[in-house]
Amino acid sequence: MNSNTIVTIGRQFGSGGHKIGELLAGRLDIPIYDHQLIQMAAEATNISHEDAAMVDETALGKYLSSYALAPANYAAFIQNDAYQGPMSDRIFQSQKEIILKLAEQGPCIFVGRCADYILGDYSNCLNVFLHAYKEDRIQRIMDIYGLDRRHAWDKIKQVDHERKHFYEERTGRKWDSPESYMIMFNVNLLGIEGTVDALEVIYRKWQTR
Repeated sequence: MNSNTIVTIGRQFGSGGHKIGELLAGRLDIPIYDHQLIQMAAEATNISHEDAAMVDETALGKYLSSYALAPANYAAFIQNDAYQGPMSDRIFQSQKEIILKLAEQGPCIFVGRCADYILGDYSNCLNVFLHAYKEDRIQRIMDIYGLDRRHAWDKIKQVDHERKHFYEERTGRKWDSPESYMIMFNVNLLGIEGTVDALEVIYRKWQTR
């Protein structure tokens, strides 16, 4: 059984999940894996980095349906049977194997990508889900992407819908349900730094068990 302490972060779009993960990783001096998981899986299956940059968990199945896959640099992380079945399943399987291998290598943080489900057998895995109030999420997305309020809310609804579909299709669990996670935080109540403070305390306490 893996003894490394792992943090997985599920999140509503616009809740600040990536920022919180980055700050926590910096404080704990451990790596964080987010969008690069898709790039690693794509490289393992011989997809260009340019194409991989266009892919995330919201578009994985529909975007890659036309690709023929073959092992590449990250193929050592992937089991041979990862290349069986539908294309979207092959990509997900390669990503799964990479997550498992990275978790074996040392403590780290995973953002999204069903990592909480993939690492479900690990006793040292802190599974967190972050949510925030609608207006705060809209403002954050407006600031990040330079969108007006209506387009920011449309983007939030679309990305949340696609993340929900991806997660529930792969795991059989409800994406934003308390039953699917160990801890849920309303980022508005604690703030970005306060949420990181709380997670750091929990992580360090967890390590001393």
